[in-house]
Amino acid sequence: MIGLAFVGWALAAGQLAAGQLAAGSLVEAPRVAVGPGVYRPTYAPTPAEEKIYVARFLLATTPVTNSDFALFVANSPAWRRDRVDPLFADEGYLGDWAAADAPGASVDASGPVTRVSWFAARAYCAASGGRLPTEAEWELAAAASETSWDARQDPAFIQQLLGWYGEPTPKRLPPVGGRPPNRWGARDLHGVVWEWVEDFNASLMSVDARDDNSGDDLRFCGAGAANATNAGDYASFMRVALRSSLEARATVRTLGFRCAWSAP
Repeated sequence: MIGLAFVGWALAAGQLAAGQLAAGSLVEAPRVAVGPGVYRPTYAPTPAEEKIYVARFLLATTPVTNSDFALFVANSPAWRRDRVDPLFADEGYLGDWAAADAPGASVDASGPVTRVSWFAARAYCAASGGRLPTEAEWELAAAASETSWDARQDPAFIQQLLGWYGEPTPKRLPPVGGRPPNRWGARDLHGVVWEWVEDFNASLMSVDARDDNSGDDLRFCGAGAANATNAGDYASFMRVALRSSLEARATVRTLGFRCAWSAP
């Protein structure tokens, strides 16, 4: 999958270089500074990988909205639903929109855009002068509650996350920004939509029997959990499971994104 993602990235980069993607034509997203900090990944193959230092970066306060993405599509017609290259998005791309280039009344213009592929999300962020956050960056930001920089051991916070994840997805997604900001100042990292990250498939576990003669054992959660840094962080398991199941061209009704920028 990583090889295919790299090929797609190279093609998308070629589009940007060729001027098919408009830069500097988007509404500037409010952003907050996050970090520096340390992220403990859900899966750590070796002790040396149990902690990842995350440098200070900037993160959009909310996910990209339908109206934001419609402006991008207007300035970058190659990303219209009726023109997008099948290499970059599956058949569900922007499937909730009423038209190829406009959300219409069927979705909330202020709601998070979904059914966008990883390629489309990367192209949008590049046009905004940014990029997708890495998994470590996103998770560091998402670990904060309203009062704590790191609430991953807080039972109330964990229960709140599980409650959000257990709720059925409404037919019409709510506007972004409706939830209180966390300690970093970011909103809606939980409870609205899942979000793309740059290295979305980085946590994939190998199932190649040549690796350590473990063979199919690594395919199952019981064996995979042996390398978990926090076996009680079920919410993180759910996020990793979703990301690991995706292809770069995949689109999901509950999957959106937000952009990040490297700090000066």
